Amino acid sequence: MQLDALVRELGLKVQCAGGNLGREVTGGYVGDLLSDVMANSKEGDIWITRQVHQNIVAVAGLKDLAGIVLIQGCEPAPDTAAKAEAEGIPILVTDLPAFEIVGRIYALIHP
Repeated sequence: MQLDALVRELGLKVQCAGGNLGREVTGGYVGDLLSDVMANSKEGDIWITRQVHQNIVAVAGLKDLAGIVLIQGCEPAPDTAAKAEAEGIPILVTDLPAFEIVGRIYALIHP
C-alpha cells in the first residue's frame, strides 16, 4: 500500500515531505529506542514513534523507511521538520496512541 493511501484512510496529518507520499509501505515498526529501530526495522517499513528529535530522520534515512508516524499528537521539533523536508522523509502525525494506530495500519497492509 502506498503512503498516500495510508494518509487518506487514517486521516494522518502530513507534517513534512508531502511530495514523497508515493512510497510503498511494506511493513511497520514500532519503537522509541533508536538502536532498536536501526537493528530491526526493514526497508519500506512505516515507523511509529513518539520521538520528535532530528535523529529519527537520520535513522529513517539510514534504513530507507517509507516514513515516520508520530503518535498522540506529537509534533516534530522544528529542526526535525527541516531535516525531514530536506531529506524527503515524510513525517505524519496522529492523535491516536501507538497500539491503536498500529492495529489500523496492520489491517490496511494485511487485509
